[in-house]
Amino acid sequence: MNSPDNAEQLLVLSTLFPSPARPKAGLFIRERMFRVNRQTPLIVLSPVPWFPGQSLIRLVKPDYRPTPPYTEVQQGIRVFYPRFLALPYFFRTFDAWMIAHSCRRLIHREQLGHIRLIDSHFGYPDGLAATLLGRWLNKPVTITLRGTEVRHSQSAKLRPKLKAALTNASRVFSVSNSLRRLALELGIDDQKLEVVGNGVDSEKFFPLDKQQCREQLAIPPQAPVLITVGGIVERKGFHRVIECLPSLIKQHPDLIYLVVGGANPEGNFKPQLDKQIKRLGLGNHVRFLGERKPEELKQVLSAADTFVLASSNEGWANVILEAMACGLPVIATDVGGNAEVVSSGSLGAIVPFGDTEALTTALDNALRQLWNQGAIINYAKENSWDSRIAQLHQAFDQLMETG
Repeated sequence: MNSPDNAEQLLVLSTLFPSPARPKAGLFIRERMFRVNRQTPLIVLSPVPWFPGQSLIRLVKPDYRPTPPYTEVQQGIRVFYPRFLALPYFFRTFDAWMIAHSCRRLIHREQLGHIRLIDSHFGYPDGLAATLLGRWLNKPVTITLRGTEVRHSQSAKLRPKLKAALTNASRVFSVSNSLRRLALELGIDDQKLEVVGNGVDSEKFFPLDKQQCREQLAIPPQAPVLITVGGIVERKGFHRVIECLPSLIKQHPDLIYLVVGGANPEGNFKPQLDKQIKRLGLGNHVRFLGERKPEELKQVLSAADTFVLASSNEGWANVILEAMACGLPVIATDVGGNAEVVSSGSLGAIVPFGDTEALTTALDNALRQLWNQGAIINYAKENSWDSRIAQLHQAFDQLMETG
């Protein structure tokens, strides 16, 4: 385990991080930062919202704010989950200050020395909290924009807070060019903006034998299969894909749509999807497979023909590269960084958001087309984590030397 006293330290601050209470949260952050740890030792602070009466709410809502342990060790790295005061619906405007305060208390209590740099994820509230903490500790701060910033920039209350966070950060990373442009629109100095896309782990995501995977899932060998992987929330657009199915089934009678994922803190849209499926008479065509562990996703992806992501907002969707690493073409909406990932017609297609006809046509074409699976897989491999991590190390080293 890394000791905070044996080396220069990078402190990762993110309220979204895997824990025993929320094992699926922020896996993409852990994927990136634990690779950084191979060269630059780090510790993780993942603040958890808390208030004195929240145990009473769990009597009605058992899944309300699941509580992780105070600390644990993941892959040899110490992860802390400090509590910060967050009253529901009220006083949430103070979240950034409360997060920063809880982190400062933990750093002093645990005597976490040799912190040279604070690396935060999401502009608000995490990024603003990180800049407060950096000011108190006199440490440089980096913020990675991951997609929620689009919504926050449209809020009269949150836009100034987001802008303050980015202005006070030493470096602002973004997972896509679209988010970099958003930062520029907020008036952030171009010189401290840098695009660092997410990567894919080709040792974890690769194609398996399609027919064997279909047998395991009881899918007919010749059935056309679409798949979406993600949290079952409105933003991910499962309902937009389901809306296309009646027209697609006329051309592909045996069509099956696999939905992989479950509810998350953002919500649970499955009841609405169940009603839609019943209304459209699609019970034999849509299958909910539930949540799958990352190491299990290649099986369900390999059973499909085309990956579809009809979301309303994305930063850089890791799952697109993961699907490509398993040999699937991708049909995605033109939001966030999707067009930057699906950058060629040989990889799939990008369609206007909210255009059901365009989405239906693209899916129909994808199911009819003979794709070069090898080229799609090679493209995914070219977007592995190695180049991303090298870019981050260069930036981190520079900041720690001058900070």
